[in-house]
Amino acid sequence: MKPTAPFLIGFGAGLAIALSATAQSPNSPVGPLGGAGLSAEGVPPELVGVDIVENLGVKLPLDLPFVDDDGKPTTLGAILANGKPVLLHLGYYRCPMLCTMVLNEAVRSLGKLDWTAGTDFEFVSASINPDDSVELAAAKKQGYLAEYGREGVGRGWHFLTAPQTSSQALADAVGFKFRRLPDGEYAHAAALFLVAPDGRLVRYLYGVKFEPQTVRMALVEAGQGTIGTPLDRFILWCHQYDPTEGSYTLLAFRLMQVGGAITVVLLASGIGWMWWRDSRKKSLQPPVEAQSANAHAIH
Repeated sequence: MKPTAPFLIGFGAGLAIALSATAQSPNSPVGPLGGAGLSAEGVPPELVGVDIVENLGVKLPLDLPFVDDDGKPTTLGAILANGKPVLLHLGYYRCPMLCTMVLNEAVRSLGKLDWTAGTDFEFVSASINPDDSVELAAAKKQGYLAEYGREGVGRGWHFLTAPQTSSQALADAVGFKFRRLPDGEYAHAAALFLVAPDGRLVRYLYGVKFEPQTVRMALVEAGQGTIGTPLDRFILWCHQYDPTEGSYTLLAFRLMQVGGAITVVLLASGIGWMWWRDSRKKSLQPPVEAQSANAHAIH
């Protein structure tokens, strides 16, 4: 069985606020529904079966039919064809609170990066509600483009709609388990998903708050060398994502490796310099024959 991970759950305004406060408390237990964090008895019936099951490394189905916000058919494979990592969001466009909270925070964080959607990465929001229309997706996109505040980046933002078969298949591949409620709303978790250019699922970012540095490192990880500088990749190499903290933490043994490597380089440099100095000193001394001839000449 694939491991489950901590996440934020919510549907509707009141429930989203209550559960988000619990999930974001640093002292609150974390875990899947019915697991160590929350007992099965304490779960409202509406939330039974709502979960995120991590499928890290799984290649997502790239040929599922979707409709982009411009009304044209597309697929995740077509979006990934440009070789850029994808920041993926699953939700629905009529969501009364939780999806908006996630998207607002994602746009806020992306706005603080020096990378731009469409140039360095792609942003994809796919609706799990088959009733969401292309017009609604387009309106949602325009609102977030205005918030993003960068000109000419519309090509890097995709607000997708699809029949239930496509959205359900993508959600299943990601491990995003949701439920449609009798009133038409959805109970679901809050997260962003990082997808590599080859379609593999690389990282989960949980909750409704995403620090820009965490998003940056996640994009570097998903980009596999297609985004970021060598320094970005070195910093990522020194860190590991901690889902309980929702951020990348420094690895002590990586620092030890770096320190050991620097020590070896310094020692090698010191020994090399000493050898060069001794060799140069010997090369500047006259040959032994010349020293003997000078000695005889003096006598």
